[in-house]
Amino acid sequence: MTTSPTQPAADGGAALASCDAVLFDFDGTLADTAPDLAAAVNQMRHARGLKPAPLDKLRPLASAGARGLIGGAFGIGPDDREFAAMREEFLANYAANLRVETALFDGIDAVLDDLDARGVRWGIVTNKVARLTDPLVKLMHLDTRAACVVSGDTTPYSKPHPAPLLHAAEALGVAPQRVVYVGDDLRDVQAGEAAGMATIAAAYGYCGNDVPPTQWNAHYVAETTSQLFALLEHLGAKV
Repeated sequence: MTTSPTQPAADGGAALASCDAVLFDFDGTLADTAPDLAAAVNQMRHARGLKPAPLDKLRPLASAGARGLIGGAFGIGPDDREFAAMREEFLANYAANLRVETALFDGIDAVLDDLDARGVRWGIVTNKVARLTDPLVKLMHLDTRAACVVSGDTTPYSKPHPAPLLHAAEALGVAPQRVVYVGDDLRDVQAGEAAGMATIAAAYGYCGNDVPPTQWNAHYVAETTSQLFALLEHLGAKV
């Protein structure tokens, strides 16, 4: 069941008032990383004498990382012979320019400030590998605020497997059933559901697949960061 952004779900297991902590996806949920990710893959196109791919074409693919961006820019996938080498080239380009245009989405500062002010613990769970996640989180001054940071290679599995979310809940010392996960990709909602968490689809993010966020079976959909703020005001409330 998906509810309107500010209406708590009738299902008690999904009610945000029963949650004590929040976990966020990173790319497309907390931070708009698409411009720098697109620049990394367009650097590859430039090296091959090709015109840059438009940002509006690449933006929806940003949450899928190298697989999505290389696929969008070159039309190849992980099964192609060239993919592994191109993935390493892409990651090297991106690592060299992690934060040129990357910034938190408008309104996310207010969300995090409110959680901090109310003593609600929050963390990051991303499929981005740690060698990229850790320096970028530090560059954005989130490393001293986030209660945990779980990358795509922190556990043997990445989302949509629930292992990264369960690892984060353990790091927070909070039962998964008392955590809400916010993400802009169907895999985020699938992982959250598998972990037994409440889920919020960040419809303001990249949402890069053919299934709209309203059909992801998230407990809630936030069309804007203002709606996300309103939803997370329920965290830690007495019931």
